[in-house]
Amino acid sequence: MKLILAVIEDKDSSRLIDALSKKEFKTTKLSSTGGFLKEGNTILMIGCQDEYVDQALDIIKRNSSQREQMVAPISPMGGNTDSYIPQPINIEVGGATVFVLPVDQFHQF
Repeated sequence: MKLILAVIEDKDSSRLIDALSKKEFKTTKLSSTGGFLKEGNTILMIGCQDEYVDQALDIIKRNSSQREQMVAPISPMGGNTDSYIPQPINIEVGGATVFVLPVDQFHQF
């Protein structure tokens, strides 16, 4: 048995949960905040048998889209900010960061 932890953007969570549910994967949704953009993320916990891991990963990949987003850089800490002109930059966001962990024991009470 494996535990899949998928860190995704909040925007992708409903679509991904629906797609996983259609294939009878049970998920637990946890809310989190990303460190770089300080925006909401979702962590999905998915427990499944080893033979279904690839199917779950494929569903996650197809339903977690990457996209570009404009962000304003953070002003420099300390020092002279007189010459600092914040220029928005385009970065890639979205997609999924996925961890697949072995499960030694599973109990449901």
